[in-house]
Amino acid sequence: MATYPNVNAANQYARDIVGGKILACQLTVLACQRHLDDLERAKDPHWPYRFDKNKAERFLRFAQKMPHTSGEWARRKLRIEFEAWQKFALGVPFGWVHKKTGLRRFSEIYIEVPRKNGKSAIAAAVGNYMFCADGEHGAEVYCGATTEKQAWKVFSPALQMVKKLPALRQKFSIKPWAKKMTRPDGSVFAPVIGDPGDGDSPSCAIIDEYHEHTTDALYTTMTTGMGAREQPMTLIITTAGYDITSPCYEKRTQVVEILRRTRNGEENETIFGLIYGLDDDDDWTTPEALIKANPNYGISVKADFLRAKQLLGMSTPGQTNKILTKHFNRWVSAKSAYYDLRKWMDAADKTLKLSDFEGEECWLGIDLASKVDLNAVVPVFRREIDGITHFYCVSPLFWAPEETIYSQETALKSTAERYQSFVRQGKLIPTDGGEVDYRLIFETILKLRNTVKIAQCPIDPYGATSLRHMLEEEGLEPVEIRQNFTHMSDPMREIEAALISGRFHHDGHPVMNWCISNIVGQYLPGSDDIVRPGKEGRQNKIDGAVGLMMGLGRAMLNSSVMTSVYDEEDIAC
Repeated sequence: MATYPNVNAANQYARDIVGGKILACQLTVLACQRHLDDLERAKDPHWPYRFDKNKAERFLRFAQKMPHTSGEWARRKLRIEFEAWQKFALGVPFGWVHKKTGLRRFSEIYIEVPRKNGKSAIAAAVGNYMFCADGEHGAEVYCGATTEKQAWKVFSPALQMVKKLPALRQKFSIKPWAKKMTRPDGSVFAPVIGDPGDGDSPSCAIIDEYHEHTTDALYTTMTTGMGAREQPMTLIITTAGYDITSPCYEKRTQVVEILRRTRNGEENETIFGLIYGLDDDDDWTTPEALIKANPNYGISVKADFLRAKQLLGMSTPGQTNKILTKHFNRWVSAKSAYYDLRKWMDAADKTLKLSDFEGEECWLGIDLASKVDLNAVVPVFRREIDGITHFYCVSPLFWAPEETIYSQETALKSTAERYQSFVRQGKLIPTDGGEVDYRLIFETILKLRNTVKIAQCPIDPYGATSLRHMLEEEGLEPVEIRQNFTHMSDPMREIEAALISGRFHHDGHPVMNWCISNIVGQYLPGSDDIVRPGKEGRQNKIDGAVGLMMGLGRAMLNSSVMTSVYDEEDIAC
């Protein structure tokens, strides 16, 4: 037993979590149960993996020789001492190997844990191990982030650790420089802001606070460059965030499906995931919630500090979402967002396709733009099920000019990166030049007519005269819909009601998800009921959501254009 004290502690932690001796959320329990089940599966000679205690113990011993680099523990010159959960979080993925080759089973580690729970120490220890002790010749270890400050949050403690350990520097011939570390065999450990160079071949990529990334560009570039490595490692370590349309939430969804065993695919065996937080029905205002969500409760994150944050969230509504995200690891939509993004994502059914609605009536919401904004064509369908009206948004289409998608302008940087990500996914159609040719949109609409019965084409009149005439000539019944309170309030609120009652369904289109997440409610002065869609900031596009509202508004009515006392030019968009 004494030979593997760290591994034994990790395995005991898993048993205590599963046995209910340690308070934890269901996702943490599932991660521990997965490991224990795999230990049993490893006894099957046909199952390709085994748990190598020596490799797990070696990593954990190495990591715990690293010194603390900040705070009281650094002042006292103490070494890092992993808690049981940290031994589990890293000992397990470093211990599982292929039976035939002895190479690591897991190529990706995803750890989601609230702030102040020792993430940076974990990441720095992993980085240093992969840099010099993993046995990879010419190792390339990168701390990837969207900003220089974030990239240095991991690299700086790793650099300080090495500077404080002359024996480590001597053993592995490490040269610590100002902005990187090197070894004679060509190994390098450095922070990376944005994308690594094309010639780079990472053996380890550390992505800290992945929830802050608006696109998957850095992750994709890092992981695709690993092809030449025998056992590369990607470590994603993050807290929860606000953007449920982000690549981080997509990765989290993948991990959750693996833990719940609802996902099929090779990644089931190569991705290790550990998520701390609360269960959906937990009351976050209780003292127990703090213990449940924070595995380092009372150690690196003090009880009094957490309780103070909890009380602040309870008494100050403007702080609630921030505190739920950072200290309870709960994904929330931004305070100003109109729609509950969780309900929107729950309504997604990725099996839905246009052919499912062949021959059915379709209301085609069309929102046009010339340069920076998206051009959207959104098919909306209506079905009566047991006397209840259900709405469907399936196969929306989006266009943007190439000049905008690949723009180098500083003001368009965030939008351009987001657009490029959608193009790579095949969800955004780039068009030549600086403006979208509406004839392309017209041709697409004509093709749609081969599958569905287009009842009406509600269209924003802004800049749409030529397209409206073309639609009229084809008998497609364009209906001008101004984006004012009159036309937008009812469909906007109907989508909200339908999401809550389970009457709204969509295919999970990523561009539409993003547009919906950007919707902010603009209320008629003096009214809490009459609302129209708005947005915060020019970079947050809502064109797809507006197209959806226009289509759904006509589907609700299926009659003449609404009229209202509020339909005035001074309140129109």
